[in-house]
Amino acid sequence: MESASELIDAKIEALGDWRGAMLAKVRALIHKADTEIVETWKWRGVPVFEHAGIVCTGETYKSVVKLTFAKGAALKDPAGLFNSSLEGNVRRAIDLREGEVVNEKALVELVRAAVALNIAGKAKVAAKKVAKKSLRTAK
Repeated sequence: MESASELIDAKIEALGDWRGAMLAKVRALIHKADTEIVETWKWRGVPVFEHAGIVCTGETYKSVVKLTFAKGAALKDPAGLFNSSLEGNVRRAIDLREGEVVNEKALVELVRAAVALNIAGKAKVAAKKVAKKSLRTAK
């Protein structure tokens, strides 16, 4: 069985066009933003980038490479990268089209913010569990 990283490599190669090159580029930027990103493969072949939860997905369509941030609505986006799925309460996406130049610095910052949000959420859940356990043992 192939690893998720191998499946993503194969997908990039199979695309063989600008979409594969774009997915490879944003993948590299995601890893540049956070060296602890884990690649997974979900939902019938969608590359997923995770750290303390899903950071973003890297979907490919005929006319766009779509980076969907799982908690994008909670992230500040001063560079205005989010240009899709703006009506949702949770997710936000970046649609990248052929020939577009990626704002690398802004994307790296957005990935780092998404990771920080995931880590903060995990810490909050852990703190609540400790508090509940302390209450039970104090009784």
